Amino acid sequence: MCIGGFDVSSLKFGTSGLRGLVTDLVGLPAYSHARAFCAMIAEDRTGGDAREVLIGRDLRASSAEIAGQCAQAAADAGLEPVDCGEVPTPALAMAALARGAAAIMVTGSHIPEDRNGLKFYRSRGEIDKADEARILAWHARLALSAMLATLPATRVDAKGIDVLTGYRERYEVFFPPEVLRGLTIGVYQHSTVGRDVIAEVLAALGAEVVPLGRAAHFIPVDTEALRPEDEELARLWAAQGRFDALVSADGDADRPLIADGTGRFLRGDLVGALTAAFLGADTIVTPVTSNSALERCGRFDKVVRTKVGSPFVIAGMAEAEAEGARSVVGFEANGGTLLGSTVERDGRRLPALPTRDALLPIVAVLAMVAQSGEPLAALAIRQDFAVALSNRLPNVRQEQSAILIAALDDEASQASRAAFAGHGGIVARDRRDGLRLTLADDTTVHFRASGNAPELRVYVEARRLDEAEALLQEGLDVADHWIETAPPAGPA
Repeated sequence: MCIGGFDVSSLKFGTSGLRGLVTDLVGLPAYSHARAFCAMIAEDRTGGDAREVLIGRDLRASSAEIAGQCAQAAADAGLEPVDCGEVPTPALAMAALARGAAAIMVTGSHIPEDRNGLKFYRSRGEIDKADEARILAWHARLALSAMLATLPATRVDAKGIDVLTGYRERYEVFFPPEVLRGLTIGVYQHSTVGRDVIAEVLAALGAEVVPLGRAAHFIPVDTEALRPEDEELARLWAAQGRFDALVSADGDADRPLIADGTGRFLRGDLVGALTAAFLGADTIVTPVTSNSALERCGRFDKVVRTKVGSPFVIAGMAEAEAEGARSVVGFEANGGTLLGSTVERDGRRLPALPTRDALLPIVAVLAMVAQSGEPLAALAIRQDFAVALSNRLPNVRQEQSAILIAALDDEASQASRAAFAGHGGIVARDRRDGLRLTLADDTTVHFRASGNAPELRVYVEARRLDEAEALLQEGLDVADHWIETAPPAGPA
């Protein structure tokens, strides 16, 4: 589809917001999608009484220009744009909830710098999948009306506000003073927009903080599929023997990275489970990709499984609360942790924040380490999680992923019969999001197309690390071979 000469074919809603190539987003497409969002909230009257649209951005080179185009769109829609600057997504979302305002976050999260995106928030919180469809419908409607024929030449001068102070205070007030005293924490800063606020909060809570690896250019750190360079940096820093943990976040600081004192990173679902246990949750909501140990551990009264993506987790948390859950925490295997219920402890109050947040799990896990006196590595081992690994095949279109998944889901197909024969073959299939295969030796391998980039995700679980590593490579090889050799029309 073209609007005003701009090809917007790469833009689509994925697991968290609208994303695509910078060349397809900057300019009229950014403006027009922001106008469509404003039209939707105006129709629903869910933009807040103040009629404000808070706009934040990450540290990508393209984000400031796109944020300006979103601000102009809000002004042209009769709303008041508010410039929040370079801030973590959860800080922007928290401020929007507090002010009863809508919000737009300009971020591509962890994906490469040649891509970017928009996350949208109503005054009551993050939009859902139905809202995404309505934004696209409004976008098409406005395009047909010729309202979006050209990008306005003017640029609105939006007022600015500070949203970081309230975000810092959220944790500095809830957690006891000096709760992290005695810990030395390395903060891998790279280009995450939360690099300063993470260090500031940890220091305020008593930790000795050592900034590491601050970058002058954008680095696509993916908490779900770490680059070898990031893993090597963690090992090198850990070898100094001075750190109790290493922490970081993705580009917009809504997903955490936590490594123990040996430099080994904890998976996001383990981090989420530890956070939920620290907060006393009785119900957790998490995608099907999270570790199977969550049901086995017996620590939570209820475990709700969803599709991958924060909109599905948010919907699951709301449903759990409606069904009477006392304390709900959501999290994803990639690390995003969402607080579905307000937590009260020792006269302190932590309000619900149903959007992904990197800082809450970082502080909660480190507080568990400080309070127990147990090394993080030992604390992680004691949770008895299955060894779970993941990786991705880049440059795989969704239709190619669909061909592979359909072939493996067909019990009569050659691909299905041959796949994983050394494990005794496939004994069960879970189709809630992509295809999760349970093999005869009680291991699992899960294939799903990424919602954010043209790539195929592969997840595995096994009891030992060597088994998981071998199974992950096998899964990648199966996918790579099938995608290369499958007929264009699909499996035979």
